[in-house]
Amino acid sequence: MITKIWLFLLLLFISFFGNAQNVVKEKASDSLITPKATTTNISEVVIQAVPRNLKLNDGNIVMAVSGNKDFKTSTHLLEVLRRTPGVTVDQEDGIFIGGRIAPAIFIDGKPIVMSNQELQAYLRSLPPEMVESIEVNTNPSSKYDAEFKGIIDIKLKKNTNLGWRGNYNGNLYVNKFSSRENSLNLTYNTGKIAYTLQTGYNDGISTYRYNALQRLANTNVMRTTTHQKDHGKVFSIQAGADLRLNDKHRVSLNLRGNFRENDRLRSGALYTTDKNENQLIFNTESENPIDYSQNNYGITTDYSFQNKNFKLSFLGNYLSVKNKQQDDFINKDKPSSELLSYWKSDLFNNIDIYTGQVDASQKIGSAGIEAGFKYSHSVTNNNIRYDTLSVNNQFIFDPARSNVFTYEEKIMAGYLAYRQKFEKLQINAGLRVENTQSISDAMNSVVSRNYLEWLPSFSGSYSFNKSNELSFSYSRKITRPVFSQLNPFRFYFSPLNYWIGNPYLLPSFTTQFRTAYRYKNWITSFTIGKEKDVMTRYPLYNPETNVLEYLGTNLPYRNFASLETSFPVKVNKWWNITSQFAGYYNYEFRPYLDEVFALKIYNYEIRVNQVFTLPKGYTLNLFTNYESKTGNSLYIIKPRYTVDLSVQKSWLDNKLNTKLGYSNIFDSYDQRLEFRHKQIMDNRLTHWWDSSRLLISLSYNFGSSNYQAKEIQKTEEESRTR
Repeated sequence: MITKIWLFLLLLFISFFGNAQNVVKEKASDSLITPKATTTNISEVVIQAVPRNLKLNDGNIVMAVSGNKDFKTSTHLLEVLRRTPGVTVDQEDGIFIGGRIAPAIFIDGKPIVMSNQELQAYLRSLPPEMVESIEVNTNPSSKYDAEFKGIIDIKLKKNTNLGWRGNYNGNLYVNKFSSRENSLNLTYNTGKIAYTLQTGYNDGISTYRYNALQRLANTNVMRTTTHQKDHGKVFSIQAGADLRLNDKHRVSLNLRGNFRENDRLRSGALYTTDKNENQLIFNTESENPIDYSQNNYGITTDYSFQNKNFKLSFLGNYLSVKNKQQDDFINKDKPSSELLSYWKSDLFNNIDIYTGQVDASQKIGSAGIEAGFKYSHSVTNNNIRYDTLSVNNQFIFDPARSNVFTYEEKIMAGYLAYRQKFEKLQINAGLRVENTQSISDAMNSVVSRNYLEWLPSFSGSYSFNKSNELSFSYSRKITRPVFSQLNPFRFYFSPLNYWIGNPYLLPSFTTQFRTAYRYKNWITSFTIGKEKDVMTRYPLYNPETNVLEYLGTNLPYRNFASLETSFPVKVNKWWNITSQFAGYYNYEFRPYLDEVFALKIYNYEIRVNQVFTLPKGYTLNLFTNYESKTGNSLYIIKPRYTVDLSVQKSWLDNKLNTKLGYSNIFDSYDQRLEFRHKQIMDNRLTHWWDSSRLLISLSYNFGSSNYQAKEIQKTEEESRTR
């Protein structure tokens, strides 16, 4: 382990040494910047101008993807996002910006209709060559749904050539177990109608490990280990037609389906001693086989009309999500194999979402006015039944664990936005109003809400010249709890460890200010804000039953701030370095067990991406990432790091693209948490995912057209079904 850390630090030092040396020389004299300079002597590097791959758009970072050497070895768009300034992708492929904000994903200006798992598979199916740019918006205006605290807008490359075009993309991940991803995209363009067909099939095994230590003063000491093996199969299909009636009218229809099956086996052990760890209290083992399936169906209709400077559009969506899960919980005494308890669960979950949205915009000279209205209706039904094995070896209904939960939500929203440009200055102002009506029923415990919120936004940007831009923005946002957070079911990690949803959770409100500055390719941003009624979970340990529950609640408030900077440096014609630095501040006011904990938490993250252009068309990429110690008022999250290495080569006039990579080389990206307040509880947790693996990727383009159709769209309500 020590050798791995020293090797990682050496790689990081080499990266920073190259950056620091070059930045100092660049600041010392502008005359050093020359596109024609070439030298093979690394000790006397001459800095070259870096292509404009970074820019600001209304204060948002825009990163060019296609043709960008930084992403040439990236096998898919998810890896591109991992290397994009201001974006973080965790070990479960969750996407975050501005610290821990989960952004909405847009394609060509509109959100896409996909669950988290579908979205990840779709992003893996997109090679960087198909993407024009990525725009990271960390402070969306009132034009967008108030749920969107952040947006990542992916702009696909456009080509309207007639004919058909196809792309196959295959990825193979190799570790102790292997998994495969396959996608086929076909388009046919007649000039008036564009037909699209997208299919995908993923199959493979992933593993996960969980370890925990749980101890209260003067109580037993518990050590928990859990291993999970997950064999998943996913088949997806999307079909659509995009009709251009004429230059003014356009209509599209998209149908989609996604079918997932997971066969999971979760096994664990619970080793418990007295407080002095001298006497064994019990030693148990558990098995938890899980049979899970999800079927999604979606329909999207889109109409747009444009006449000179006026544009009108309508978007309609229907989404149906059906989840089924059956569990067996078998708990035995480990030394004797005696059966201690056995219960079964049968879960059915059904979610239906209907949305309709109308937007209109009018340009008047250098000004523009936009307005829109949206209505959404979401219904979720959950029924979970538990049966417990009795002393007579009969399974009987368990009312203590079973539950029925229904949730219905209606949202009506409208916005008005104004934009004006004064030579180098551009200002944007908007106001959004949202009315939310919701009702939840958990076994006749009814919670009904009806509230109206006004959500303003303002932004301004000033371009001094081609090399200098400055922007400022303000917004107020609302975050409603996702359906799983409201669901008062028990979701088990082990027989004595589970979390429960809270139907009484309130939405949270965030007010934030952001400023960004660009000097050439160097971009720096600063964000500060406050969130009220923060939604979070807290642990509650029962020393009599040894049960550890994680319950949902609202915290009064938290203050936060972040400072991020990114700059690329071209060492010479074959070596490019891009460095990213981010610092975060979080002050969380947290009442817990009749006490109040309020700590100021500081942490930082460093990422260095190095690209080497080798002879014979090979490209080598070395990516390093370090995250410092962080956490919240209750938990410390230990530091961690990762190192990725990959190589790329194109063949057959760039129609065939092959890539080979090894992610998380040192298997060092596990997450370790420790409870801060030992006088209350000693609780230490470790989560490990099999992210250290070899990747082999193959992408092949064929056909006579490069037409890329619009992607299906998604609403913010659909993003909360996860």
